[in-house]
Amino acid sequence: METRKVQQTGGSTYIISLPKTWADKVGIKTGSRVSLLPQPDGKLVLDPIHDAPPVRKIQIDVTGRMGDALIRDMIAAYLAGSDIIEVKADRILAEQKNVIRSMCYKLIGPEIIEETAKKVVIQDLLNPDEISIKKSVRRMYLISNSMHMDAIKAIKTLDTDLALDVDQRDDDVDRLFLLIAKQFRSILRGARLPDAAETSIDEYHDLRMAAGPIERIADHARKIAKITMMLDAPIPDDIMEMIEMTSEISRKVVEDAIDALYNFDVELANQVIDRVTRMSPLINKLNESILKINSYGSVVALGTVVDSIDRTGDYGSNIAEIAINCAMSRVL
Repeated sequence: METRKVQQTGGSTYIISLPKTWADKVGIKTGSRVSLLPQPDGKLVLDPIHDAPPVRKIQIDVTGRMGDALIRDMIAAYLAGSDIIEVKADRILAEQKNVIRSMCYKLIGPEIIEETAKKVVIQDLLNPDEISIKKSVRRMYLISNSMHMDAIKAIKTLDTDLALDVDQRDDDVDRLFLLIAKQFRSILRGARLPDAAETSIDEYHDLRMAAGPIERIADHARKIAKITMMLDAPIPDDIMEMIEMTSEISRKVVEDAIDALYNFDVELANQVIDRVTRMSPLINKLNESILKINSYGSVVALGTVVDSIDRTGDYGSNIAEIAINCAMSRVL
């Protein structure tokens, strides 16, 4: 860490010198321009302005890489923050190209700009400065919340079309989650905070932490919806009523946890955590009722539903804890 003494010139202007080693590394010379970005915590971020920033490019050799292994490679290259991803092999198989196209659809920003038998070039067209993490996390919550409500409705009415719609919406949550993860990794490497005017680095970290539980909540809504396909008869009214009641409590827990996070409300966050603790007797009672059903398949299926409802409440509690940490950081 280097320090510089602030000097005054012209009677009203404060100046400091820049470390030469750093200036050479980032390409600053006499006449170069830099941007000065005030942070909510009082810091000032100094960022070089380049007319043509260097293009970050990564190459992936997919020879012999199929299925999940290829998907993991594509996601890793995306999270690394590459501007250009070049996928190559002696011959890229049709199955591999299908995976590559599918991943471009499931990620925000990447588009295929060149494709041959031996190479596929993907360019990230997204401008990160246009994306607010607050809006992204809020959008994740809204989608996962609607998924949860529709999943419960689907198992109640045995609506397989609605269940399929819930399943497909999970991709939208995953896309936002990976975008947030990518942006956060970029910031850790020293990139500019996209919405620094309204979000401190501490808040950005906490919102990134909250995105994880929200993504898992969407996964559990998807799991509930898939149970619709396994039910061959309507759920008994008394059990369905209990499922709806516990589901609504769990959903409300997450809703209030998000409100506490965005409003820095410690009191509400603590209330959310207490409510999750009080959910346990209801979950136990529901499980006991399910065991009385004669069909083994229905017992297993509904047990999965109850487990997902319970875990959704737990993830809401996790978000509430993050909200408390975020509020305390803001006070400091």
